[in-house]
Amino acid sequence: MQLSDHDLNQLDEDKLLDLPEEDLRRLSIRLLNDLKEARERLKQNSRNSSRPPSSEAPWDKANDTASDTDAIDAGEDTPDQESDNTSPAPPAKESKQDSQTDSSQASDAVRKTGKQPGAQGFGRQQVLPVTDYQDHRPELCACCGTVFTTSQQKAYTAFDTVDLAWADENNPGLRLITTRHTYYEATCRCGHVTRDEPYRHVPHGSLPNVVCSEWRLVGPGLAALIVCLAYRMRLSRERIREFLQDWLGLSLSVGTINNTLHESGAAAMPIEDELIEAVVNSQLLHVDETSWMELTTFLWLWVFSTDSVTAYWIAYRSAELIENLLGADYLGWLMSDGCQVYRRYPNRARCWAHLLRKAQGLEESFDPVARQFGKQTLTLLNTLMNAIREARVDPPDKPLTETFQESLALYRALCESLREATHKKTRELAGEMLNDWDAIFQVVASYHLPLTNNEAERALRHWVILRRISYGTRTEQGSRVFAILISVIETCRKRQQTPWLYLALVIDYQRTGRPIPKLPPVARGSE
Repeated sequence: MQLSDHDLNQLDEDKLLDLPEEDLRRLSIRLLNDLKEARERLKQNSRNSSRPPSSEAPWDKANDTASDTDAIDAGEDTPDQESDNTSPAPPAKESKQDSQTDSSQASDAVRKTGKQPGAQGFGRQQVLPVTDYQDHRPELCACCGTVFTTSQQKAYTAFDTVDLAWADENNPGLRLITTRHTYYEATCRCGHVTRDEPYRHVPHGSLPNVVCSEWRLVGPGLAALIVCLAYRMRLSRERIREFLQDWLGLSLSVGTINNTLHESGAAAMPIEDELIEAVVNSQLLHVDETSWMELTTFLWLWVFSTDSVTAYWIAYRSAELIENLLGADYLGWLMSDGCQVYRRYPNRARCWAHLLRKAQGLEESFDPVARQFGKQTLTLLNTLMNAIREARVDPPDKPLTETFQESLALYRALCESLREATHKKTRELAGEMLNDWDAIFQVVASYHLPLTNNEAERALRHWVILRRISYGTRTEQGSRVFAILISVIETCRKRQQTPWLYLALVIDYQRTGRPIPKLPPVARGSE
């Protein structure tokens, strides 16, 4: 590189315009050399450099080293290879003697995993009728800025995109449309050849191997349908393939379906900033987590639910995620269970559903002390719940904290006396009550707060069922894609807006380099 980062940071449009012509030409040459060197580095792979094959994305690997068993997300099978190659001819017959000789030679050599060099390939067999045409033409010369006429341009490449035509009043039902995109180039009088090329979006930092590009077989609307089938309908990649074939007459490989899901997640990744902002600025935040497997790594699926946003992340069950997300100065109310990572926030409320279940278990215990403690806990909590619900309808003249001050004091003394009880469950519930006393009974003073964390638990229920079907995700990239897509789905549903039209719009905008739209607003009448 001829120019360092320090040099580039000092260059801007104003400085270039102020340079004398001769200095500007010399600088342009240096910039051109740097750009060419950078492009050459981007083109490096395991075939033309010392980069190992493991550093490449699965779809970028050379055909002779590609493996059909690359790890992909949960629920999919081994992907079929798709290309524009025609179907190969059947292999020629060989004699028995030749076959035995080849077998003996193969047994002596170490067989590499994956597809072998010279093995039979598989090409795309289905040909769909083209229903629409779209031309992409360069308007100006990239070198001198001359305006091109149509007669100067000629086509140099083309590809087809299959998409869904969404139902409307005039055209009910879904139908497939195939658009042929043709790209043109033009030769200027200055000798420079300018091309209009398909846009490729710079990969998101958390998904460096996924690129959003216009050059895709699967259109935005069809991609949104695949996301719906994978996550909302909980279908595996193989079942999605079967559905598309049976209902839409479209044949896609499992690998194409998986790549579509990952590209959709990459397209939606910038929405994460909007989700984080809504979570941090919320007045009441429901938080919960459930176990999640990422291949062999034991993680947790976290949910953060507000009145207008439901956001998910997959991470360890530690304070790292919640500290990075909320920081140390979160001012809203945090509704959670008794997990220790939440205790650093003073404005916290505890879910009573967990306590009621534990007290019910003690009441059904064989231990007489445990039965009595469980009964007293249930009586106190039920009495307080009835008073809180009445206060929400008709606020009392006297604060509930004063009304139940004596009852709470007696119950606290009971818990203190049972901290060293011989019965394990009794000892644990008494200690939990004392350790989290302020958070548990905060709702008595602030009776506008919820009594349970059902909001977060309901937000996890659908994905717990999906976890039982798919056994989680297989890669870190798959976990990121899964979390952002289900966040978009559940947030749109909470706002009573269809997530699929919005997601198709996001994918389309990312593929064409436009700023993606913000999340749909809350529908009128849903607040």
